[in-house]
Amino acid sequence: MKQKKTLFSLILFICLPALFFAQTGKDLWFSNMKLETNNKNHCPKSVIILGEGTTLNIAKQELLNGLELLIQKEIKESKKSSSDCILLGLRKDKKINKLLKSSDYINTKLKNDGFIIYSIDKNVIIITADNEEGLLYGVFHYLRVLQTQNVQNNQWDIVENPSYEYRLLNHWDNLDGTVERGYAGRSIFKWDELPEKVSPQYKEYAKANASIGINGTVLNNVNATPQVLTVEYIKKAKVIADVLRPYGIKVYLSVNFSSPKELGGLEDSDPLNPAVRQWWKDKVKEIYSIIPDFGGFLVKANSEGLPGPQDYGRTHADGANMLAEALEPFGGIVMWRAFVYNSNGGDRAKQAYDEFMPLDGQFHKNVIVQVKNGPIDFQPREPISPLFGAMKKTPLMPELQITKEYLGFSDHLCYLGTLFEEFFSEDTYQNGKGTSVAKTTDGNVFNQSITAIAGVANIGLDENWCGHHFAQANWYVFGRMAWNNQLSAKEVANEWLQQTFSNDSKFVRKMEVVMMMSREAVVNYMTPIGLHHLMGWDHHYGPEPWCVIPGARADWLPSYYHKADSLGIGFNRSSTGSNAVGQYAKPLAELYNNPETCPRELALWFHHLPWDYKLNTGRDVWEELCYRYSLGVKQARKMASVWEQMESHVDDKRFKEVQAKLATQVKEAIWWRDACLLYFQTFSQRDIPDKYEKPIHKLEELKKLEFDMKHHN
Repeated sequence: MKQKKTLFSLILFICLPALFFAQTGKDLWFSNMKLETNNKNHCPKSVIILGEGTTLNIAKQELLNGLELLIQKEIKESKKSSSDCILLGLRKDKKINKLLKSSDYINTKLKNDGFIIYSIDKNVIIITADNEEGLLYGVFHYLRVLQTQNVQNNQWDIVENPSYEYRLLNHWDNLDGTVERGYAGRSIFKWDELPEKVSPQYKEYAKANASIGINGTVLNNVNATPQVLTVEYIKKAKVIADVLRPYGIKVYLSVNFSSPKELGGLEDSDPLNPAVRQWWKDKVKEIYSIIPDFGGFLVKANSEGLPGPQDYGRTHADGANMLAEALEPFGGIVMWRAFVYNSNGGDRAKQAYDEFMPLDGQFHKNVIVQVKNGPIDFQPREPISPLFGAMKKTPLMPELQITKEYLGFSDHLCYLGTLFEEFFSEDTYQNGKGTSVAKTTDGNVFNQSITAIAGVANIGLDENWCGHHFAQANWYVFGRMAWNNQLSAKEVANEWLQQTFSNDSKFVRKMEVVMMMSREAVVNYMTPIGLHHLMGWDHHYGPEPWCVIPGARADWLPSYYHKADSLGIGFNRSSTGSNAVGQYAKPLAELYNNPETCPRELALWFHHLPWDYKLNTGRDVWEELCYRYSLGVKQARKMASVWEQMESHVDDKRFKEVQAKLATQVKEAIWWRDACLLYFQTFSQRDIPDKYEKPIHKLEELKKLEFDMKHHN
């Protein structure tokens, strides 16, 4: 044993300095496995494992490894009870059951993958659950709390239940290895190497997801090719499923609705055609014969040119229910996306509601409608989709974007926790006051057969996984809020900073402020006071509010949304315009309909306002735009300035890489400010007030800039 301890100490001596001086970001939020001094005394001397199981064994190993890294000394696995130990096992185990009888936790209801962490006395801690996945989540939570919070007197009294039963990542990864709207390199799923070669990164990916409670992943792009349903690719998916399964993660596939015709050689893919229905039943049976715990299908249909049931005069419910019937015998689910719009000339923001509300209550019980957080498309700021709370008989699944398609890609530091918190807490008023988006989607308000949430992944083969070290925080916060939709963005930022960079209170405090301001900064220098979709029409990166493409659909171009003219700016969605406000419950509809009461942040989303219209800030619309764009630049500079002060707290590699990204962000914030103000000035015919910094570019020069998409893939 003495030799073993010496070896362990040697490994720590060699490795721990490297953790600081050679960080690449590859270790994600496991990069700074260190404890505050006052918590080191709270670590047990031994761990007792009760029971056997594949996932339980992983939980055990993560517990032992995590504790050893945190306290920098060996932790023993013991078979005998002691007065200074952790007991890890299912609640039904006799020993744990006996110990819990003296507490209220013997009968506490755990749902899905919930867990309990409870101290019998100061030195005996129980981590228990009703399934092995719950034990794994409990272990990661115990290590997280131990590292990031001040544990008082080693007293533990935690019960955690997930907000959503299904907590998924959606990968927009193509079979050729490219990633649509992905800014961190090629896909981690190397389809060309599977099934023969299995990347070790799959296991690292599984661990990272399990540590934040994610229990499902859609492996391929919603713009799906029928090829993914061939036996060849199902067998490739099986290999990934086999790696992820012990970590409690199921795999799902995006499917192309025309697969029966394109892949099966049928005359059509009409969901009411008996031959089509049988084709799907046979295909599903084939999938489950290869992947017994396959999760189900994600479907994008009759959207942006993709095929769907409407091609045959059928409804979304007809299409979803056909797939649901095929999956139901095997326990699979259908996630049917509500991201639909066409070029009929109507307000794009209204179309999902118009198509799906008449179908409320018509979907099978294993169908969940997946709805983007806002009614347009992952903008820096949007109101909530009016579908939330309105569809009372159909489970809705929020879809959030982790990759920043419209928020500066992986070049800009933009912490999305504040966006997610804003979304979850927004009151729909659909069942009276207090029916937030969180409560209307997690089963608290409606009796839903399924609760689920999805995040569009920002993961790729870049060394640091996400293209920007701080973009890792968006993957992390999505998982944490999918597990608990009541968490605050600030709380999660604090956790992530400590686990990723440093426990130093000065570092955490200052960088927490940066993270919390970052998304608002992006809104300010890109799309303030309700402006939206001002980005380049195809790449969605830089500003192109002037963009005109002959023959392009109007709703793909910025002018469709900002509607700037000599009279004013903004999209009139009030009762005198498209009446999109009418899709919201009465309190919200009335609030949004009146420009006097409409929140300033959404003023130009719902109203076309005169340039000289006075807002509640005391500034008119033109000056408010000048103020907001200028403020965004100042905030970007502030973020870069604070990071410069953090050099002593961060390893050299990550410090310089983030420093370079922030320099780019400042430069591009100025680009955004100048482009938008100079362009909108051609309509307002107003000077930029002297109190604000003047543009450094000329409008005609900015219009000539071309963006190289290859640089970001």
